[in-house]
Amino acid sequence: MKTVLVSGGSRGIGRAVVKLMAKNGYAVAFTYRQSDGDAAELVAELAKDGCMVSAYKADNSDKDALRRVVDDVTARFGGIYALVNNAAYSVISPLADTSDDDISRMMSVNLEGAITLTKLVCPYMASAREGRIVNVSSVWGITGASCESVYSATKGGLIAFTKALAKELSLSDVTVNCICPGVIDTDMNAHLSEDDLKVLKEEIPLGRLGTPEDVAKAVLFFIDGSDYITGQTLCVDGGFIV
Repeated sequence: MKTVLVSGGSRGIGRAVVKLMAKNGYAVAFTYRQSDGDAAELVAELAKDGCMVSAYKADNSDKDALRRVVDDVTARFGGIYALVNNAAYSVISPLADTSDDDISRMMSVNLEGAITLTKLVCPYMASAREGRIVNVSSVWGITGASCESVYSATKGGLIAFTKALAKELSLSDVTVNCICPGVIDTDMNAHLSEDDLKVLKEEIPLGRLGTPEDVAKAVLFFIDGSDYITGQTLCVDGGFIV
């Protein structure tokens, strides 16, 4: 059984990814920062279906914690076939009003954390001469978003990281791809008012917000059905930035 490691897997997009990968026959390990109840509930739910799922409490900005997670997962499961860099932190405010702590946290969680986890799992994938890395970015990493300049910068950095690493790992038969969700119905967008949501839906050609499951299906595709695709960025946005 191949193992998938998902960062930020207790809620939202990460939770949907954990569920879909587990139900498609993968052993899944996921990290989370503070949602103990959500993480335990997810593990118990999937265990009832006979799935092999493990949760690790680890902040994506804590390099030592991430190293412990990778060490334990590889020891228990014998390696890591796929990594999904999903954990993210967002603050919506004009740049001048964004605190230094929030800037630092967005950089460390969204970009540095993804780089750290990838660096830790790369040797296992290269040694096995197989592997899949999927980075979850954002459409704002392509277009930029007003009052989310730092968040947009971290997500744009993740896209560039994807392209560069795809070239670097190609000789080891490891693919690296990126998904850019649009407006997805998760806690990250819970602050939006009904009027805001109505306007957004009118701007989306498919006429609805995306679901975490929509994004999870794209992750599954890159892990399970795309041997000859690498270095690519796929927008899962209902046509929002066409």
